[in-house]
Amino acid sequence: MQMKPTSAYVHIPFCTQICYYCDFSKVFIKNQPVDRYLEYLIREFESYEIGKLRTLYIGGGTPTALSAPQLDFLLRHLTENLDLSALEELTIEANPGDLDEEKIAVLKNSAVNRVSLGVQTFDNRMLKQIGRSHQEQDIYENITNLKKAGFDNISIDLIYALPKQTMEQVQENVAKALSLDIPHMSLYSLILENHTVFMNRMRRGKLPLPKEDLEAEMFEYIITELKKAGFDHYEISNFSKPGFESRHNLMYWDNAEYYGLGAGASGYVQGVRYKNHGPIRHYLEAVEAGNARITEEHLTLKEKMEEEMFLGLRKKSGVSKKRFEEKFGQSFEGLYGEIVADLITQGLLVPDKEMVRMTQKGLFLGDTVAEKFILE
Repeated sequence: MQMKPTSAYVHIPFCTQICYYCDFSKVFIKNQPVDRYLEYLIREFESYEIGKLRTLYIGGGTPTALSAPQLDFLLRHLTENLDLSALEELTIEANPGDLDEEKIAVLKNSAVNRVSLGVQTFDNRMLKQIGRSHQEQDIYENITNLKKAGFDNISIDLIYALPKQTMEQVQENVAKALSLDIPHMSLYSLILENHTVFMNRMRRGKLPLPKEDLEAEMFEYIITELKKAGFDHYEISNFSKPGFESRHNLMYWDNAEYYGLGAGASGYVQGVRYKNHGPIRHYLEAVEAGNARITEEHLTLKEKMEEEMFLGLRKKSGVSKKRFEEKFGQSFEGLYGEIVADLITQGLLVPDKEMVRMTQKGLFLGDTVAEKFILE
């Protein structure tokens, strides 16, 4: 019998401001049918008859762009039929600009036990330049209020290699992040995506980004400082104190199946990767018709093995050769032996008989390394 996924991602596509680097499925919240969207989202969630989850992640967009009553409606209806004793982690993403005390009170009275704040940078001038609506002071106030409400599992996102960003600014960001005394941080280098303000500026030659050498220096500095402060670099972009790894994100990197719910959400259920309708109106119509999905892809064995490698390699622990062979019934050495040997010679993989894992140099060039595992 096919096992049901034990994780779910729920997408809230509304934002109070659109950031210049973001290509996620999102819309400006004003004049949107938010209440109707939430009702249809719950209808889609209930259609899967989910009774037990290990991890539930509410992302966006900006979930905290919802009003406190809307947030309460969402959280109550998502968890009312769940076995909460099995729910290890319920994360919600939040924006420091709109997480007020009323919304924190809603979170406290719900099953949420992990909050991820989209900080991005502590520099007020740079926050404005990347299209963020919050200020540095909002970050400190949010963290203080969350801790007061009893949340100890708090994560922040930071972006480095931003336009005109210097090494000194990155050092200042890291120092301020460490002063927050929180157990998890995600640090991403800026990636230019199509259909974003930043990509349009870059094409016009108006986006002065740090050179690759400086970006590599920033990456090395971040790793060194966070390790010194007791953080484990457990995935390319993620750092945690012991026991505070993101269990939901580890599920993705372990290539496990999960439900994807909401407009533009992606899921992976019974060997099928699917994507839901993105535009709100199309999503509502699709749920009304009984199927929110716009695309479905039945993965071949070859595709499943490739995904196992390029997702698993993101983790510091890497991919277990034994687990790979048990999962797919294929000889790891026969498929990837030569590729692994070559990448070890280049200093991109660690010599290890049982695991395939990247060196620090390999982690910085993660996508390049992962591409080598695409089977011809």
